[in-house]
Amino acid sequence: MKKALGIDIGGTKILYAVLDENGNILSEIKKTKTPKTSEEIVDTLKSIIQEYDNEIDVVGLSSAGAVNLENTMVLSSTPNLPKGYNTIDFSTLSDKKVFVENDANCAVWAEYKSGAAKGFNTVLMATIGTGIGGGVVSDGRLFRGSMGNALEVGSLKIFADKRRKCTCGRYDCWESYASGTGLKNCAQEGAKEYPEFETSFLKHKKPEEITTYDITEGVEKKDEFCLKVFEQWQYYMFVGLVSLTDIFNPDCIVISGGMCEFVDTQKLEDMINAESVVTPVKVKSALTKNNAGMIGAGLLALM
Repeated sequence: MKKALGIDIGGTKILYAVLDENGNILSEIKKTKTPKTSEEIVDTLKSIIQEYDNEIDVVGLSSAGAVNLENTMVLSSTPNLPKGYNTIDFSTLSDKKVFVENDANCAVWAEYKSGAAKGFNTVLMATIGTGIGGGVVSDGRLFRGSMGNALEVGSLKIFADKRRKCTCGRYDCWESYASGTGLKNCAQEGAKEYPEFETSFLKHKKPEEITTYDITEGVEKKDEFCLKVFEQWQYYMFVGLVSLTDIFNPDCIVISGGMCEFVDTQKLEDMINAESVVTPVKVKSALTKNNAGMIGAGLLALM
């Protein structure tokens, strides 16, 4: 059985381990800080690969950003990674095959092959964190679009009348409503509108001071204001997911990312299936968690 070295390159850390063709992790999962320059990233990756050179057949890299069709370079700008990162030709890091793919694509592939979506045919993943990422697998293939840039689902426009400005500069992107940042936005706006704020444990805060963590804490405390904000936030998640369901007709949706532990997947599933015009879908929480990028990259490299 062939083995891959899976490497997940993040803005703050690089995570890596050896895995087999079934996605089983065979070594200790290690991590190191992401260097501050592209030159240092190259040197660090070469060092990591050299450490496992005698054990592996291929190298799989997971990274933020749009990846070229040859899976050798990250083409788009990546704000959390250093200048010059998009000029690195990752195929030169080793004499062995080196395969790079977008982190959201790696994550959906990990869930499809060895996670919550194993056994399903068409899988849609929504990664809910500070923003929202996405990926689709159907009939055993990643959907990448004409130039590898597909599934920027966080940019899905859900209103047409400029209600809320997104961090990207546009208005009413889905992620400005349904991401972790979106939950904070819902809370800050709700503090000015919902009467429940007057009796909330957060009532002494200014609206602009309320954070995502305040709301998740309040939900655990059954705070009425926080529960109302959370319900609105989860409704916005449904708005995006039901549209994506009607477009892609998945048989499984996987919710991943830092916010997935707060999502009521059964409620989302019921809401989507009540309104969608396509066949029913299952909604599940991701199983591969923080290892998704690393596992998916390794599995894709082994294909």
